[in-house]
Amino acid sequence: MFHKILVALDNSQMSECIFEQAVFLTQTNNAEMMLLHVLSPLEDPYINPIFLQPETIYPSLHTDTINQYMQAWDQLKQERLDWMRSLAQTASNTGVKTEFTQSIGDAGRIICELAVTWEADLIIVGRRGRSGISELFLGSVSNYVLHHAHCSVLTLQGLIPVTIPNNHSTQVTSN
Repeated sequence: MFHKILVALDNSQMSECIFEQAVFLTQTNNAEMMLLHVLSPLEDPYINPIFLQPETIYPSLHTDTINQYMQAWDQLKQERLDWMRSLAQTASNTGVKTEFTQSIGDAGRIICELAVTWEADLIIVGRRGRSGISELFLGSVSNYVLHHAHCSVLTLQGLIPVTIPNNHSTQVTSN
C-alpha cells in the first residue's frame, strides 16, 4: 500500500493521462499526492538559441535579447505554476490530499531528491519511448529515476508509433 505518491509531470501530451491515473491510484490507496513539474533552461521547449552562441556570453552585446528571453522565461514559469495549481485543485476536488511544486534544474535528479525529502513511497513518471541515439543524446528522465530512486517507481508509457509490416496479400482497413 502506498501512502505518499510523487507524480512528475512535464506538460507533454501524455501528462493528462499520467495525472488521471495518478489520481485514481492515490484515491484507491487513500494516499497523499505531490505533483512536480521541473523546468530546465537547457531542454526543449525552454532552450533559447542565444545561449548556444559563445559570443552571447557578453551581456552588453545582446542586452535586449537577453531581457526578452528572461521575460519569456518568467512568463513560462508562471504559466506552468498556474497549470500545476489547476491540476492540484482538480485532484483536491476528488478528495485527494494534493500538494504541488515546481523546480528548475535536472528533472531526474530533482525527482529523486524530492522523493527522499517528501518521503514518497511511489514515484509516477511518464516514459516517452526514446531509444538509441535520441536517448543517448537527450537522456531519459524515467531511466534515471528508475536507477536512482529510493522507492518504487511506476513508469507510464507514452504512445509510440507502431509500424506493422504489410505484405501485398493483406489488406489493412480502419474504421
